[in-house]
Amino acid sequence: MLKFLSDFHPMAGKRPLAHTWGAVLLAVAASFSGSAGAQYQELDTIVAIVDEDVVLASELLSRLQTVQDQIARQGMEAPPRDVLLNQLMERLILENIQVQQAMRRGVQIDDETLTRAVLGFAEQNEMSMEEFRQALIEDGMSYREFREDIRREMLIQRLQRNMVNRRITISQQDVEDLLDSPYYQQLLSDEYRVGHILLEVEDGAGEATVTAAAEEARNIVVDLRRGADFKETAIARSAGARALEGGDLGWRRAGELPTLFSEQVLALAVGDTAEPIRSPSGFHIVQLLERRGAGVQTADQTLARHILVQPSAIRPPAEAEALVRDIREQLVGGADFCGLAAEHSEDPGSALNCGDLGWSTGEQFVEAFVAAMNATPTGEFSEAFESDYGWHVLEVLDRRTQDMGEEARRNMAIQILHQRRFEEELQKWLKEIRDEAFVEIRLPGA
Repeated sequence: MLKFLSDFHPMAGKRPLAHTWGAVLLAVAASFSGSAGAQYQELDTIVAIVDEDVVLASELLSRLQTVQDQIARQGMEAPPRDVLLNQLMERLILENIQVQQAMRRGVQIDDETLTRAVLGFAEQNEMSMEEFRQALIEDGMSYREFREDIRREMLIQRLQRNMVNRRITISQQDVEDLLDSPYYQQLLSDEYRVGHILLEVEDGAGEATVTAAAEEARNIVVDLRRGADFKETAIARSAGARALEGGDLGWRRAGELPTLFSEQVLALAVGDTAEPIRSPSGFHIVQLLERRGAGVQTADQTLARHILVQPSAIRPPAEAEALVRDIREQLVGGADFCGLAAEHSEDPGSALNCGDLGWSTGEQFVEAFVAAMNATPTGEFSEAFESDYGWHVLEVLDRRTQDMGEEARRNMAIQILHQRRFEEELQKWLKEIRDEAFVEIRLPGA
């Protein structure tokens, strides 16, 4: 089974639909089962209008099948089908809104970038492209469908970065506060894998609704402390961004935990569940799934320089590749790196500085660049290689293991603050665009 299926469609933000819609969705699902399967295309109907686009029944049911397969492979008990359909309908609506926004703003994923991403999936599964195509067919998906699904995911992710990053500001005082905080000390020692469940309460909800949600949250905590499976509970009950992934937020250092429940998580033992936490969006339930030591006090750094040649309207990719290969041959033959960088490199930040990138751990570089840098012995040139930015050749000048100095610590603090605020602002932005969108459910009887 392909690895990508377990992480497919990791889209954020969703709200359960009214419970009465579940039965209607089941009716739609039933209309596509059994003998009706042969008429699938003819019976495909619109289940929601979203601004200027629509959600089709086929999209909803296809996504349902994917999620059910994921749950089955993980050996978990699936929640009722109408619960999944409710969550998936809202997720599709939110994705649709974002795709339309991306199109209006001119956000695009070109075919070359998409092909590199797909190739990455094949490499992750240790397959050739032909083997990967065949595996997709065996999993019930055409190669073309897979490419378009990945293009959609990348389009949404790029839109999110563009829209959310502009909402984030980090002051010097923010950095100082984090550096002085106990969380930063924790971040250098341990990492935490946290499970999260959100019981959403709409803005302006009445006291009875809030009380009922609080009681439900307490009951869930009691069940979890008695041994209920967290993943199954999250899939069935949560409205959080990672609900369909079992509520798993992944490994995070202390400073990267959402501010709302960071203190509670640090106080938990592995397997413990905190008391429900109230926020404007509802009630949050967190469980510490795992904890591991990090203890990173030093960093391996590489001193490298490079030459970048970018394809353009007048230089096709093949010509860019050929030029970089020629430059590498000149370097191996003893040509001056500084001169060739000044003449050919299209990296404005390093071209006039002999291509120098300074000492780096590689965290700021794209994956292809890091891979080439790590594979190149000290004092030698890499082979010509391609990244998202174009074609490169690099030289590794030196390597060292460096104690984390003040500058490195500050840079890490800025990255932590950005990641923390990105997630917080992303949820706010998703709620804003969902509230502003025109959505009409077009299900019979809804």
